[in-house]
Amino acid sequence: MEYLHTMVRVRDIDASLNFYCNLLGLVEVSRKDSEKGRFTLIFLAAPGDAEAAKETRRPTVELTHNWDPEEYDGGRNFGHLAYRVDDIYGVCQRLMDGGVTISRPPRDGHMAFIRSPDGISIELLQRGDALPSAEPWASMENTGEW
Repeated sequence: MEYLHTMVRVRDIDASLNFYCNLLGLVEVSRKDSEKGRFTLIFLAAPGDAEAAKETRRPTVELTHNWDPEEYDGGRNFGHLAYRVDDIYGVCQRLMDGGVTISRPPRDGHMAFIRSPDGISIELLQRGDALPSAEPWASMENTGEW
């Protein structure tokens, strides 16, 4: 068995790419438009996985945009995506500066949760040992669901 990808349906490609690429830091590795199926598939990878993902499409996140408007429920019942990061405080600050709510702040210097524009829960985990507790994260409350 091999892990291939996780598929997430998105309503707005531009908002989703801004979130996943510009704010979270993933890299677009391929894209396919299907006129017949009326959808676009965009495969994203973590920067360290991008070269391998271009050849194999794994490990990737597949953003599926159906051209005809649909409402998607889920988010939390989907579970979550998880990414290991080099500096959880820096990543969370960049996300907050970009308008993203930190649903579960990294009070412990190890773990945080955010949500995509489509309500998908994303876990961020500090690479290696937890960072020392620091403000404003240590005293920041949870916001919404994560």
